[in-house]
Formats: sequence, structure tokens, C-alpha cells
Amino acid sequence: MQITSTYKYARMSAFKARDVTRAIQGLPVASALDIVRFSPKKAAALVEKTLKSAIANAENNNDIRADVLVVKEATVGEGPTLKRSQPKARGSAGPIRKRTSHIRIVLTDEIKIETRETRRQAAKSAGKPGKPAKSAGKARRPAATKSEEHTTEE
Repeated sequence: MQITSTYKYARMSAFKARDVTRAIQGLPVASALDIVRFSPKKAAALVEKTLKSAIANAENNNDIRADVLVVKEATVGEGPTLKRSQPKARGSAGPIRKRTSHIRIVLTDEIKIETRETRRQAAKSAGKPGKPAKSAGKARRPAATKSEEHTTEE
């Protein structure tokens, strides 16, 4: 079962918040909470708030224990940008963009979670389907040894 929680209009750039969400993707909830709790970034507090909300949703609405939950998906999308201006030299104005973001966390109680790393490992071990294995280049004739070069036919 999937449980979602969304923090809308967070006053942080989505680019900055994505670092924290990438770190917790595919982890059990307990270790994900530890990572965001001890991360020095501002985005970690916002992600922690969203993660705790998702855990509370799972416990209260679906009667699922928190110790079996895994972060299936943690994404950050861009929200609307507040546009302001700042006075500049000679009467001109410079733009200021105050960016917002939407943080979305999906938890699941299923055991197998496919993350980017597991997909990459599976592709390496299986090889790419439909593509032949790389060869070392053109097939070359073995180089003649010195004894073969200097022999003359008589």
C-alpha cells in the first residue's frame, strides 16, 4: 500500500531541496529520519516535516506500523515563483525570484523497492538487451616475430 504526503509551497528552491530527497529514496523510514535529522541543510527540516506527516498518515489512516515502511519515492517539484524587484543603479530595477517548491514523499510497506542503484546494477549484470558486446576493435593479424621477418626462402 502506498501512503503519500505533500508539502506545498515550501519557500525553498527545488534545486536545493532535491539533494536531501535523493539521499533518502529507497531507505527504511528509521534511517531516512536519521539522515534528515542530522543533515545541516535547511531543506532537511522541510523534508523531515513531510516525512513525519507521511508516517502519521500511515499509522492513523491505514493502521501500518512505522518500522515496516520504506521511502518509495521522494520528489521535489517546482512551485510558483514570487517575482520581486530590487532598485539598482541609475534608476533601474533588478529582478528577484523567490522560488517555491512542492515536496512529495511516497511510503510503501512492500519489501522490494527498485531504486536507481538497483536498476543500474541489474543493467550491468544483465547487459543491454539487443546490443552486442563491445569488441576490442578490428581483428588484427598477430605481429610477425623477428625470426619470421628475416627468414628467406631458398
